[in-house]
Amino acid sequence: MAQYFDVHPVNPQPRALSQVVRILETGGLIAYPTDLGFAFGCLLGNGEGLARIRKIRQLSDKHHFTLVVDEFAKLGQFVEMDNWVFRAVKAATPGPYTFILKATREVPKVMLHPKKRTVGVRIPDHRTTLALLEAVGAPLMSSTLLLPGVDDPLTDGWAIKEELDQQIDAVLDSGDAGTQLTTVVDLTGDEPVIERVGAGDPSPFE
Repeated sequence: MAQYFDVHPVNPQPRALSQVVRILETGGLIAYPTDLGFAFGCLLGNGEGLARIRKIRQLSDKHHFTLVVDEFAKLGQFVEMDNWVFRAVKAATPGPYTFILKATREVPKVMLHPKKRTVGVRIPDHRTTLALLEAVGAPLMSSTLLLPGVDDPLTDGWAIKEELDQQIDAVLDSGDAGTQLTTVVDLTGDEPVIERVGAGDPSPFE
């Protein structure tokens, strides 16, 4: 059964966060809140965790998983950005965007698009997410908590526990997850390509 951690949305309790970190460090898969719904998360390199996400969401091998980090400065280790991409991503983060970028060798192959060698990156604007990332001290490999046949991300932590109790290891809930999807922008070519319009304003990339 999944453990359930209910934390304060402004000052998440360090003890609860440390327990979630231990679950992640022992190969666990969690559900955690962001500014745009809940997401699945596991530690970098946890191939079994990604396989579990694929199974729950019924994803193909072409799905872009997302590296979630707590600050822009940490992206350079994992993705390639020339000057215009650097400026565009920096101006839009933290915020409601997922950017598709070319990955460096620091990104586990299991995360990458099999042909394009690309990965999604995201810097959420959400206190609990940022506190968790700070406690972990590393990016999370993530995917939006969308279940098959459902159009919107789940926003109720207790309902997620009931739905996925036997399939994940923990639910971190602060009662303030958003209700929309990110705007997804592919920045791997000469011009931005908007893959999905969500909460983020697409006009800077049009």
